[in-house]
Amino acid sequence: MPVLASTRPRCLTPSWLNPRIARTEVLSGLVVALALIPEAISFSIISGVDPKVGLYASFTMAIVIAFAGGRPAMISAATGAIALVVAPVVHQYGLGHLLAVVILGGLIQIALGGLGIARLMRFVPRSVMVGFVNALAILIFMAQVPELVHVPWPVYPLFAAGLALMILLPRLSKAVPAPLLAIIALTTITVAAGIAVPTVGDKGALPSALPTLGIPHVPFTLHTLAILTPYALAFALVGLMESLMTAKLVDDLTDTHSNKTRECLGQGVANIVTGFFGGMGGCAMIGQTMINVKSGARTRLSTFLAGAFLLALCLLLGPVVSQIPMAALVAVMVLVAFATFDWHSIAPATLRRMPLGEITVMTVTVAVVVATDNLAIGVVTGTIVAVLIFARRVAHLVEVTATTDPDGTHAIYSVTGQLFFASSNDLVYQFDYAGDPDQVLIDLTDAHIWDASSVAALDAITTKYHAKGKQVEIIGLEGSSAAMHRRLTGELTPAH
Repeated sequence: MPVLASTRPRCLTPSWLNPRIARTEVLSGLVVALALIPEAISFSIISGVDPKVGLYASFTMAIVIAFAGGRPAMISAATGAIALVVAPVVHQYGLGHLLAVVILGGLIQIALGGLGIARLMRFVPRSVMVGFVNALAILIFMAQVPELVHVPWPVYPLFAAGLALMILLPRLSKAVPAPLLAIIALTTITVAAGIAVPTVGDKGALPSALPTLGIPHVPFTLHTLAILTPYALAFALVGLMESLMTAKLVDDLTDTHSNKTRECLGQGVANIVTGFFGGMGGCAMIGQTMINVKSGARTRLSTFLAGAFLLALCLLLGPVVSQIPMAALVAVMVLVAFATFDWHSIAPATLRRMPLGEITVMTVTVAVVVATDNLAIGVVTGTIVAVLIFARRVAHLVEVTATTDPDGTHAIYSVTGQLFFASSNDLVYQFDYAGDPDQVLIDLTDAHIWDASSVAALDAITTKYHAKGKQVEIIGLEGSSAAMHRRLTGELTPAH
């Protein structure tokens, strides 16, 4: 009797239930949590709020995005970019308006996610992405420099020892993330030997209670909405830009695909929750995401545990965490910066082969990011430069070939290439209006019309020939080109 295969669906268990994977996720989450504490405090100071506002934001963002986000293993928390956006709100209007901006910004992010803003990522060129990664590495490194300047001399050997441990330990065993072992080792040494160096506790007091749910204390008026909206829009755009770019970077590093639309919606939900729980808001945190991914994390468990460990460390082990030397965390971030930088992109052999336009776009992206300390501005600028270079390049690919039929009664112009605003401007000057015979054919079989500028250029050519008493016929248009020409021709200049 034949054995029939069971049609009962198999239960797919989450990968993080595998003990080996779970261990990696737990330890990676712990390392990230330790690295989050001093940065969240620093971003709070930049924003002009109490350190707990940044720490609460990091906790709630990580917990919520672990469930709502579209990119597993990506860390979202309070960030420097968001701190710079909301700082003017705090200085001018206070904490209540900041929390309202975070909530409104979250609502805008959900709206933008629903409108499909994530699809715009396909228009970010590779050269911009490389520039983004290199600028990110530079910013991570530069953020550590103040921790190595005007500090007690023991900081330097501790910093060097941290780097050495993280470089050498993985060669012996990868069972436990090297950054975690380095942090534990350096903390033990400084505490046992009584070495006086800057610690996490020097950055600010850690919170001693759970965040509480509340409504921002702001007047619910149209005037308030008018004040909040510009900041909320900037908050939403900067947050989504950094999050989407980070998600794409993690996609490339892990050879996996993420749901960018879900990430947009998840960022919005996480910021709304964060605003109601008294946090300063946030977005994908690139440095901590790199720590997480480089430590081997690949699932949502590490993201969730980063937030959970963060709060547990602050509430239950605050005195211990406060004694972690900043040199240990700086060593972790410097190594992350070194690993993040795309060294191949600046190798002499690569630069010799790379088109000048690509090098220009990469350089502009890096320069703008470093100058503004804002990844979003750099990406937008780099993309605009890439578009301009592409437009200039394509504009020169339009060719006009002139021939005359054997009997000399017709001039035939064959146009080849893509006609749009950049390439069509010079099209008018490619014709011999005075010398051509009375009948002119313009063959667009091998051309494509993309915009109204091209139709206007063709109308101008026709008008110039008519002024000389000559007849023009445009042939070869098909599909969308024919439809656009038929719809717009004669309608783009006022009638005389």
